[in-house]
Amino acid sequence: MSFWESNKKILSEQYGGLLEEIVSQKGELLSPQDIKIEMTPNGEPSLCVKGIYVHSPRDPLREGQRLAQAADSGSGPVVILGFGLGYAAQAVAKIASASGRPVIVVEKYANLLRKAMELRDFGDFLSNNRIIFVVGGTGDGITGALGIANELVQAENAEKKPSVIRNKALVDLDEKWYGAVEEKIRTWTMRDDVNAATLKRFGRRWVRNLSRNMSAIRDYPGISRLADLAAASGESPALPVFLSAAGPSLDKTGPLLRDIRRRCVVVAVDTSLRFFVKNGVEPDFVLVVDPQFWNSRHLDFCFCERAALIAESAVYPPVLRLPFKKTFLCGSLFPLGMFIEKQVDPKGRLGAGGSVATTAWDFARVLGGSEIWIAGLDLAYPGLKTHFRGARFEERANSLSSRFSPAETWTARALRDGLPFKARSACGEQVLTDRRLSLYAAWFENQFRKYPQVKNFGVFRDGLEIAGLQSVETETLLSLPERRDEIDRRIEDAFLKTEKEFNDGEQARERAMRYENAVSGLKRGLASIKKTAEEGASIAGQALKRDLNAAQKDKVIKELDALTRRVTESEVKEVAGFLFPQIEGDKEKSPADSFPKESNNPFRAYLNSTLKLFSGLAETAGIDLF
Repeated sequence: MSFWESNKKILSEQYGGLLEEIVSQKGELLSPQDIKIEMTPNGEPSLCVKGIYVHSPRDPLREGQRLAQAADSGSGPVVILGFGLGYAAQAVAKIASASGRPVIVVEKYANLLRKAMELRDFGDFLSNNRIIFVVGGTGDGITGALGIANELVQAENAEKKPSVIRNKALVDLDEKWYGAVEEKIRTWTMRDDVNAATLKRFGRRWVRNLSRNMSAIRDYPGISRLADLAAASGESPALPVFLSAAGPSLDKTGPLLRDIRRRCVVVAVDTSLRFFVKNGVEPDFVLVVDPQFWNSRHLDFCFCERAALIAESAVYPPVLRLPFKKTFLCGSLFPLGMFIEKQVDPKGRLGAGGSVATTAWDFARVLGGSEIWIAGLDLAYPGLKTHFRGARFEERANSLSSRFSPAETWTARALRDGLPFKARSACGEQVLTDRRLSLYAAWFENQFRKYPQVKNFGVFRDGLEIAGLQSVETETLLSLPERRDEIDRRIEDAFLKTEKEFNDGEQARERAMRYENAVSGLKRGLASIKKTAEEGASIAGQALKRDLNAAQKDKVIKELDALTRRVTESEVKEVAGFLFPQIEGDKEKSPADSFPKESNNPFRAYLNSTLKLFSGLAETAGIDLF
C-alpha cells in the first residue's frame, strides 16, 4: 500500500473534512511548477517551494527534531505554522504526546498537504487524537482550533499559552497570510492577560457589589426562563432579534428604530439605551453586566417602563432598583455568586467576552431566534469616533472640558491607550482599532463558528471586519414582516409564566430557605478555612524561627500538607480563591517578608511561600461579606 493510500485511510476515519479538502483541491493552491521534491543523502524527501528550501537538503529529520525542542518547555497547545512535509510536526507530536498537549497544524495550501501525504508515512501522527488542522481560507479557523485545544489540554494547564513553531521558509513566502494567523494567536493569548488585569482592577468592586446584591439571587428569576422566547412555535416562524451595540455607526439607525421594533425583538446594551430613549423607542431587553459606578451612569434618566433588565449579580447595586418592567439575572461569572446560585436558583449562563456586547449577543442567541441583526458593533474607531453621538462618554468629556483640557484630549487618550493599529474594515478598507477591540472581534468570530445555526447580519457596518457577520442593506431588514403584536404577546406570556412559577408562595418560601442555608454554609466554610489558614501560618512562622533537623522538617511538611488538603477539599475553596487576589494584591507587607528569603535554602523558601499563602488566605476568609 502506498503512503497516500495508508494515510488516506486514517484521514477518512478521523479527519473526513480534511480529506475532502485535500482531495477536492479547492481554494488557493501552489502550481506544480512551484513544488520541487529532492531526495536527501539519508533517503528522506526534502521540499523546495518557489526555489526556496522548506527543509534541510541534507537531514530534514534532524532539523525537524531541533525545531521541536522549542516546544519542549511549554505546557499549552503547540501551533505549527507551515506543515511542509511534516518533519517538525511529527517531532513535536512525539514530545507533546507525553504530556497530552494538542498540536495545531496551520497550512495555507491544501495541495502541499497532499504532497506530504503522498511522500511520507503519517500513520502514528494522524492516529494521535490531539492533532488539529487549519487549512487555507483566511486562517480564521485558528481561533476555533485554539478553543478546541484548550478543552483538550489537561485541567491544570488549561490557561497556558500556546507555543508557536514556524517553518521560516513557508512563513516568509506568505508573510501576510501567516502574519494574520499569528495576530489571531496573539489576540487569543491576550485573554488571560486581560482577565488578570481586569481582576486586579475591579476585584474589590465585584466583591462589594456581590455582597450587597446577594439577596437578588433569591429574589430575581434567571434568564433561563426566557430561553427560546423567539424560537419557532407551531406554525409561527422564529422571531428575528435586533441587537444594538454602541459604536459610532449606530447613529445611522436612528430614523429606522421604530420600523425595526415593529419587526424584531430588540436587545440593547446599557451604553446604547440612551440612544433609544433619545429616539423615543424602548427596547425589549437591556443588558447590564459591568460592576463600575460610572458604567451605571449610562442609565441616568433612561426610564423604560416596558423594557426588562438583564443583569449580572455583581452590577453596581442601584442598577437593580431602577424602574424597569422586569428584572432577570444571568448566571454569575464569579465563584461567590456561583456558590449561592447553585444552591438557591441557577439563573442560566451567558458568554462573557470582556464586553457587554458579547454577553448581549449570547442572550440574543438564548432567546432562540435563528437570525440576529446587529447594529453599532464597530469594534473600531471609524472617523476617529468612539461611540454614537450623545453617548455618556461624550457627555462626560464635554462636561469636564476646559481650556487646558478640552474634550478632544479625552478622545485622543481613548484612541491612544488601547494600543491602536489599523486593520481591515467591513468595507474592505483600513480602519483604526486596538488590541482590546480586536479581542472582542475574535470572541464573536469564535461564537459565530460555534453556533452556525444562528445567522448574523450587520447593518451600517463601518468598523472592523468580523468573520461570520454578513453585511446587509437596511432594505433587507425592513423587508421583514411586522410582528410586534406577536412579539409583545410572547414576552408578556413569558413574564406571566415566570411570575406565576417563580413567585408562587411555596416556591418563594423554599427558595428563601435554600438561600439561608447557602449563606450559612458559606459562612461556616470561610470560617473553617480561616481557622485552618491561621494554623498553617503559625506552623510555618514558628518553623522559620527554629533550626530544625531532618525529622522535624519532615513533620512540618506533613502538617502543612494536611492543612493544605483541608483547604482544597472545602466546598467554598473557589470562593476563597476568588477573594484571595483582592487581599493579596493590596497587602503592603506579609508576615513572610519579616524573614530572610534564603533562595539557596529550598526548605526555608517553601516555608516563606507557605506563610505568605496562609496569611493571605486567613485574611481573605475573614472578610465580612454580609
